[in-house]
Amino acid sequence: MRLDINLASQPFEDARGFWMRWGGAVALSAIVTLALLALAISGFVYARKDRERISELKSQIAERDQERAKAEAFLNLPSNRDTRDKSQFLNALIERKSFSWTKVFEELERVMPPRLHVVSIHPEMSSGNQLEIKLVVAGESRERALDLVRKMEGSEHFQQTQITQEQQQTGVPGDNVSFDISALYVPEISKGSASECPTCGKPDAK
Repeated sequence: MRLDINLASQPFEDARGFWMRWGGAVALSAIVTLALLALAISGFVYARKDRERISELKSQIAERDQERAKAEAFLNLPSNRDTRDKSQFLNALIERKSFSWTKVFEELERVMPPRLHVVSIHPEMSSGNQLEIKLVVAGESRERALDLVRKMEGSEHFQQTQITQEQQQTGVPGDNVSFDISALYVPEISKGSASECPTCGKPDAK
């Protein structure tokens, strides 16, 4: 009778077979882990740069706000009110000069829906020192006016377009309803316009 007795102090393990079966998976897991670690480090570095950039921009904005507040306080002094009023007047003239009837009508012609037409148009300066145009349009339905508002908002020359009043009409064929529309006008400022008054808005040095 033959007995197989293992006298080794540690049991036999087939390490070669284990690595052949699981070595690839272990290597792949290690590569994925390293890639994720690299992405995490890269994301941390970029996030830090973004935070530094945001902090820098906030500092610049705060600095500009302080400069603006000092300039406004300087202009609001009794001795400088004439300079302030003159500056505001000249800025208003420049804004009015940038208004072009030809450009406005060309843009309105481009966005005007069919069976809707302009009855009157009036430009003026808004309380925020921006060019505002007030339109009266007439047509067959409210949907036409809403379409005009949407198209004006999609244009680069009109902002904050809205219908301010609506009125039913009789006696004019095709003009069943009229609308008052207001919008801020964004003109095409030429390069020369900004240099026409280089000292506008700036306090005089004394």
